[in-house]
Amino acid sequence: MLLTIDVGNTHTVLGLFDGEEIVEHWRISTDARRTADELAVLLQGLMGMHPLLGDELGDGIDGIAICSTVPSVLHELREVTRRYYGDIPAVLVEPGVKTGVPILTDNPKEVGADRIINAVAAVELYGGPCIVVDFGTATTYDAVSARGEYAGGAIAPGIEISVEALGLRGAQLRKVELARPRHVIGKNTVESMQSGILYGFAGQVDGMVERMSRELADDPDDVTVIATGGLAPMVLRESTVIDEHEPWLTLVGLRLVYERNVSRS
Repeated sequence: MLLTIDVGNTHTVLGLFDGEEIVEHWRISTDARRTADELAVLLQGLMGMHPLLGDELGDGIDGIAICSTVPSVLHELREVTRRYYGDIPAVLVEPGVKTGVPILTDNPKEVGADRIINAVAAVELYGGPCIVVDFGTATTYDAVSARGEYAGGAIAPGIEISVEALGLRGAQLRKVELARPRHVIGKNTVESMQSGILYGFAGQVDGMVERMSRELADDPDDVTVIATGGLAPMVLRESTVIDEHEPWLTLVGLRLVYERNVSRS
């Protein structure tokens, strides 16, 4: 089986693939201070609970694919693969790794690995043109052309960042639960903040996608919009432009990149 690891700024998502099917997944906090040894213990604890894997570290794992937006964590995971999974093929997404997606930006090395991986999966699952909206620490918008090229994107503050900033900088405001309020017009401070967060972000998504679609394709209706990320379910019901919800898009992309660099080499 293939172990895929997507390290984000806030959370790390792990997925276990049996062929093309994801059979298990975990979400943990990202901690840049964790050492390779600590990460190895954590991985062993998680995978030791799965019935298809053995008790020893690496039992049942045939390959590993990793992408990270946190350089220090990527460094430690590189050490994990070397020390604890040395006999297992591993692909760490970085410059030089084959993705099959041309990057049409001023400096391709600046583009986050997770954004490229999302584009890889989006092209495979839905074809181009398409836009991936990833609701994570930041809300990212990634455009893929009809020819499967990464055309560029946009980055906005994420939902949780905005909530925290509002609570910190507003003298009479506080951090609130990310939940759907009873009404758009809030009757109290908490509901007013929830309304602004939920419907404000839904409006942002609709506006950004509409503008990007007009630049990306002659007919904006041809653009498929895919939502992913841990906070995507919050906005799905309120957005008018999202066509597909793929919670494991990055993990699927990691599987594809692994196959293109190891299985088919």
